[in-house]
Amino acid sequence: MKFSKFGQKFTQPTGISQLMDDLGDALKSDQPVNMLGGGNPARIDAVNELFLQTYRELGNDNDTGEANSTSIISMANYSNPQGDAAFIEALMGFFNRHYDWNLTADNIALTNGSQNAFFFLFNLFGGAFVEAKDSEEQTIDKSILLPLAPEYIGYSDVHVEGQHFTAVLPHIEEVTHEGEEGFFKYRVDFEALESLPALTEGRIGAICCSRPTNPTGNVLTDEEMARLAKIARRYEVPLIIDNAYGMPFPNIIYSDVTLNWDDNTILCFSLSKIGLPGVRTGVIVAAPEVIAAVSAMNAVVNLSPTRFGASIATPLVENDAIKDLSNNEIKPFYQQQAQTAVALLKNELGDYPLMIHKPEGAIFFWLWFKDLPITTLELYDILKEKGTLIVPSQYFFPGVDVSDYQHAHECIRMSIAADEDTLAKGIAVIGEVVRKLYDEAK
Repeated sequence: MKFSKFGQKFTQPTGISQLMDDLGDALKSDQPVNMLGGGNPARIDAVNELFLQTYRELGNDNDTGEANSTSIISMANYSNPQGDAAFIEALMGFFNRHYDWNLTADNIALTNGSQNAFFFLFNLFGGAFVEAKDSEEQTIDKSILLPLAPEYIGYSDVHVEGQHFTAVLPHIEEVTHEGEEGFFKYRVDFEALESLPALTEGRIGAICCSRPTNPTGNVLTDEEMARLAKIARRYEVPLIIDNAYGMPFPNIIYSDVTLNWDDNTILCFSLSKIGLPGVRTGVIVAAPEVIAAVSAMNAVVNLSPTRFGASIATPLVENDAIKDLSNNEIKPFYQQQAQTAVALLKNELGDYPLMIHKPEGAIFFWLWFKDLPITTLELYDILKEKGTLIVPSQYFFPGVDVSDYQHAHECIRMSIAADEDTLAKGIAVIGEVVRKLYDEAK
């Protein structure tokens, strides 16, 4: 059977497809697997209890015990392509209440998860553009500029045709964390960024960053964000910010930072990391013309976004429970997990060339094994055979030729969302394998 170029692109092996396939196989396995590779959020009792309570209230009115017809009807009908109107209204009130952004309903659209959102946005702003120049039309190929690589594995293959990314490698700075050595932090190389020919010659369609960053847990400072926003304005391109792990929900972010929005900024949020990945609900906050474009794409690709997640989240957004849950349950849980993971890693590999990216947020650790005798893609295969899943680093550099960038083959992403027993067992396996590799290379 022959597929089109579109079909061939989306059926070829990719980092994200390998990750999701391995996670699915692990869930079906009759052998125990240390799941440190995926992006599934932790199971937090207080979070699950609130969602269960909210779900029950969708079906019953608390006063009468009868079916809540409003909730039933909302899920029994399509929304318009922009998304569930009640949830959009609740989000508008929430953001205006807490951030004074003066949003209207025209500033918000829903998608079937944030991956769906980035498929839309990256194809809107990356690829072939037809522009007028000297009274003639010309086609220009524009890229999405990633100001700090490594970046999210799921970005790499979302363009309908080819890949359209330009990325800037980071400054790597050794830092301390809570008084301990053995940590590093990525910082944006603004000198390299602002001298990029693609930027200065008009071949960038948008600038995008995640905050906190998946895979590293890095949090761009307010100063870095303000500088990126200024650059985006100067070159008349939008700044897209992926808040899947950030403010205000799930707020897995430990730095003292602020969240800003203006009409040149596109903010993307998700219900996944608050504990609802299966409902596939993403949120885009942007200028009305962007929202109209996303709505039109929704109509073609999805008819309309799912309403189940919106129905659960609407009351939690209206009464700020989603904010309280994020601040009081979700963020503290991952802060404790991070402390546990640091202690376990230091115990296993404290005398070996391990560097940990400073934990500033998200649900991952980014581990750098300096001068590792093998690539972390090979390490991934060894660990997989030993029942421990991680993700090798080479998949996290869209827009970078990693063939001659050694650092891109020396890191792994490790989830810290697993229970403490799984985390300890998985780190023990990583420690055993990595120690042996270094010892045998001496």
